[in-house]
Amino acid sequence: MQHYDVAIIGGGPAGLTAAMTLSRSLRRVVVLETPTPPRNAASHGVHGIVGLDGVSHEEYRRRAWEDLEKYGMAELREAVATDVTPAAAGGFDVAVEDGPAVWARRVLLATGVADIHPDVEGFAECWGRTVIHCPLCMGWENRDRAWGVVTSDPEFARTAAAGFAAWSDNVVVFSDGAMPEGEHGVEVVEGKIRTLHHTEGDLHAVELDDGRVVVRQTLLWQPGQRPVPLVARLMENLGLAVREDCYVKIDAACRTNVPGLYAAGDLTTEEQSAIEAAASGSTAAFQIIEDTT
Repeated sequence: MQHYDVAIIGGGPAGLTAAMTLSRSLRRVVVLETPTPPRNAASHGVHGIVGLDGVSHEEYRRRAWEDLEKYGMAELREAVATDVTPAAAGGFDVAVEDGPAVWARRVLLATGVADIHPDVEGFAECWGRTVIHCPLCMGWENRDRAWGVVTSDPEFARTAAAGFAAWSDNVVVFSDGAMPEGEHGVEVVEGKIRTLHHTEGDLHAVELDDGRVVVRQTLLWQPGQRPVPLVARLMENLGLAVREDCYVKIDAACRTNVPGLYAAGDLTTEEQSAIEAAASGSTAAFQIIEDTT
């Protein structure tokens, strides 16, 4: 079993930023990154990080590892971490699918979350392109198009037209539940969406269960999320605390309720962006350094 100062589970902006900070502090690090594409692989690229804006996810990771290799302290393993258990002599044993386990003094979870896609034809093909979860992340790429906002929250509906006016002056709300009476400041289309008509992920129109078709080019749709299998296992086996909305509970320094176990990035907050994830990865790394010095 190989030994490390820190095992980072997840190789996105949170995990890679933490690996950089730890490498520069001469901590030996292993990054366990699943070989499957990341959940945002379909998006146009990474945005909001100055100097890297618009690069593909593959290019972002390539550049990150090019930087990390200069320090010689971080190792990448493309493997699925299946469990984290406290070791008898301290630290943690990290089980790896189809590979040898590793031991680390500290573990940082940077796994992200799993999106729960609705059972709507065409959703998967449009997701990350013209069906977006965050206007700050993807609004620019979808500017000056006809938008639809999928929500049953009347407060969100009221703010839709004004809140997204910078990107579109043509916004309607799709609600699959009865929207309360009142002035929402935007057209509300009641009904359940069954099909998204598109060409290779470029949305044309939204079809409802009753056959109505509404021309739209972009949907702001925030699907539900759930913990990835590893986090769910740690909830059961280690008592890892999560909020009611499925996100891992952390303090201001990214410590979980399990001593020695930290969490950063999308699995800790609904405010999900590359820059926010990178910032939390840096915070976690600084705290790990302080706790192990």
